[in-house]
Amino acid sequence: MSNTRGPISQFMERNYLHFNAAAMMDAAKGYETHLDEGGKMMITLAGAMSTAELGISLAEMIRQDKVSIISCTGANLEEDIMNLVAHSHYKRVPNYRDLSPQDEWDLLENHYNRVTDTCIPEEEAFRRLQKHIQKIWMDAEKAGERYFPHEFMYKMLLSGDLEQYYEIDPKNSWMLAAAEKNLPIVVPGWEDSTMGNIFASYVMKKELTATTVKGGIEYMGWLADWYIANSGGKGIGFFQIGGGIAGDFPICVVPMLYQDMEMENIPFWSYFCQISDSTTSYGSYSGAVPNEKITWGKLDIHTPKFIVESDATIVAPLMFAWILKQ
Repeated sequence: MSNTRGPISQFMERNYLHFNAAAMMDAAKGYETHLDEGGKMMITLAGAMSTAELGISLAEMIRQDKVSIISCTGANLEEDIMNLVAHSHYKRVPNYRDLSPQDEWDLLENHYNRVTDTCIPEEEAFRRLQKHIQKIWMDAEKAGERYFPHEFMYKMLLSGDLEQYYEIDPKNSWMLAAAEKNLPIVVPGWEDSTMGNIFASYVMKKELTATTVKGGIEYMGWLADWYIANSGGKGIGFFQIGGGIAGDFPICVVPMLYQDMEMENIPFWSYFCQISDSTTSYGSYSGAVPNEKITWGKLDIHTPKFIVESDATIVAPLMFAWILKQ
């Protein structure tokens, strides 16, 4: 056992020896090896990982250059910032399994939006962000400028306008860490997030133009250029947390470049890990085992492949702790 590792890693090395625990260790060690050999890593965030406060561990991964690019849902993009500015107003509902429809209605009436056991406060979270991001959208449109969703969020964070509201230690916000590094992010399907819905409402009211925020096709084109520029040497790994569009969208860049752009020398993803509880037998892409991705031209036959069938809110922070030698 390495003496350079902290107590979390030492506990993991001593106890996580079999089944999903062993799969997690293999995947974490594979991630570490990939970086040690000069590789880069994409992390994809599905579900509500920001509301699960993954930023506590992910922000440090970003600061220590353990991640080169992130793909996330619009929800994860905004909810990390909401937690940053409204944390004390969140409401935890440990007995969420026992809630009746009337209980749920009462939460709505009190302006709480529930994510499993955690309720996001509408006024302090959604509306607080809306007030500041709307001005940035409007200013860009007046100047004839267009940006990606994450670039608007970066502008808002780096302006310092939100600092007056901070309610957690800012070092635990992964979006703030990403903004400070100008980390590349792709946000497929941003329009289904709360800020995306709000932007759409301004477009419908003719107060903004839809093209002021760049969309998914432009994200794919940008990602393709980034992949071409960064896939030399050891290549780029793919670390997928959950399923859905956050993973489906970016992994497709390789077969697109190979098959549709006819770039026959484009490298495959050079590491793959997914933390998922999705079941393969339902035909879901999220539950597909890594070998299926070989048939789609995403992974090579030799790509190190790992799947950890478990709860990402438990597994991801542990893997990050291992990679950070905590």
